[in-house]
Amino acid sequence: QVQLVESGGGLVQPGGSLRLSCAVSGRIFSAAVMGWYRQTPGKQRELVATITPTGITTYADSVKGRFTISRDGAKNTVYLEMNTLKPEDTAVYYCHPLGMAYWGQGTQVTVSS
Repeated sequence: QVQLVESGGGLVQPGGSLRLSCAVSGRIFSAAVMGWYRQTPGKQRELVATITPTGITTYADSVKGRFTISRDGAKNTVYLEMNTLKPEDTAVYYCHPLGMAYWGQGTQVTVSS
């Protein structure tokens, strides 16, 4: 059984930072390309960043230079370090193994003064 549990969200002022974590249970992590997505009400879920098992990363243009995705194979965890946060980064953030049907419950990030 696969479970994904996101954590680390919260309320932060513009310009601040947060680090999201996603713990993955089940035997998928080592071979999975992991992604972070975000969604705001009334909008489609947006792909923010991905990381391959070998550490190759991609980013949406809107977060390049501000967000960093990483993974720890020993902990079966993927991270999203978010810096210089903007109000438009406000969303529910989800992790997801690309090509699979599993999603976590998400973690809310709110950027507001």
